[in-house]
Amino acid sequence: MNLMRFFKLPSHDMAIDLGTANTVVYVRGRGVVLNEPSVVAIETLNGVKRVKAVGDDAKLMMGKTPDQIEAIRPLRDGVIADIDVAEQVIKHFIQKVHGKRRFPRWPEIVICVPSGSTSVERRAIRDAASNAGASQVWLIEEPMAAAIGADMPVTEPIGSMVVDIGGGTTEVGVLSLHGVAYTTSVRVGGDKMDEAISSYVRRNHNLLIGEATAERLKREAGTARIPADGIGRTVLVRGRDLVEGVPKEISITQAQVAEALVETVAAIVEVVRIALEHTAPELAADIVDEGIVLTGGGALLRQIDEVLAEATGLRVTVAPEPLFCVALGTGRALEDPNLRGVLQTA
Repeated sequence: MNLMRFFKLPSHDMAIDLGTANTVVYVRGRGVVLNEPSVVAIETLNGVKRVKAVGDDAKLMMGKTPDQIEAIRPLRDGVIADIDVAEQVIKHFIQKVHGKRRFPRWPEIVICVPSGSTSVERRAIRDAASNAGASQVWLIEEPMAAAIGADMPVTEPIGSMVVDIGGGTTEVGVLSLHGVAYTTSVRVGGDKMDEAISSYVRRNHNLLIGEATAERLKREAGTARIPADGIGRTVLVRGRDLVEGVPKEISITQAQVAEALVETVAAIVEVVRIALEHTAPELAADIVDEGIVLTGGGALLRQIDEVLAEATGLRVTVAPEPLFCVALGTGRALEDPNLRGVLQTA
C-alpha cells in the first residue's frame, strides 16, 4: 500500500522578500519563518573566496573585519550587485529553513522585485534562485506584494495606493483588478537615511560613525519632522573624532536627526506626488476614499505618515507589521490560486 496517498508531505515552496537591508522568508503553509539581514561575510585565503557567514552572524562583523574578511550586501538599491554572492544568500536561507534533508522535489520559489527593475536585473534574480536549487522561479512586483500583504483590495475594481519604503528603494503603486495601474519608484530608502545621518554627524560634529551606529540612531531617534519642543529625546552616539583622531561620545537630539533626514523625506513625498499626478481620475477618486497605505521598514520612521498626509491632503495609514507586508503578500500569491495571475516570469 502506498502510504503517500494518505499522508500529505509538508511543502517546501517558498516566497522570499530579498531586500536590500533584510531577507524575509515565507514557507507555504507555515508563514514567515525567517527574517535576517541581507549581509554576507566573504573570507579570502590564498586568493580563494568563500562564504564565512550570512545574515545575523555576518551583520555583527560589519565594520569590524580584518583584511581577509569583507562583510558586504549583495543587493544595492533593490537590485543584485553581485549575483554569485546573492546565490549564496538564497542557498543559505533555503538550507536554514529546510535543513539539509533531501527534498521529494526542489522547491518552487517566488521572489519580489522592484517595479522599476530592468529585464536584465530580473533575469539575474531568477538565475540566482535557480542556481540555488529552485525548480520554478516566479517574480512579483514589490508594490503588488506589499498591497496583498497589507490586505488591500487588489482583486476588486477599486483603486488603491501603496507606498513601500524599503532599504534601497521607495516603491509607489496604484493597484486595481489584479494589476498595477501605475507604478514609480525612487532609489531612496532606509540606506539613504542612514547615509544622511552619518553625513550630518560628520559635517556638524566632526564625528565619524559607522553604518550600524547610524542605523541605531535612526531607530531610536529618527523622525520625519522636528519635535514640538524643538529638541525631542536625546541619544548618545560613539564614533571617531576627526580632529583629535580618538574615540568620542556625543549627544544627538531628535531635532538634529529630523534635520538630517529632510532631503530624504522630501524625496519620498515627491515620488508620492508624482504618482498621484499620473493616476487616472477614477482611480484617484477611489484613493480619496481608501487613502494611502505605508509598508516597509521606512514606514516605521516616526511621523512619516503625518508628513505625507499633510503634503497630499489624503488619509495615510501604516499597515500592520509593515516590515513583513511584502513577504506576506509574496507568500499569499504563492498559496492562493486566485492571486497566481499577479506572478511573472523574468
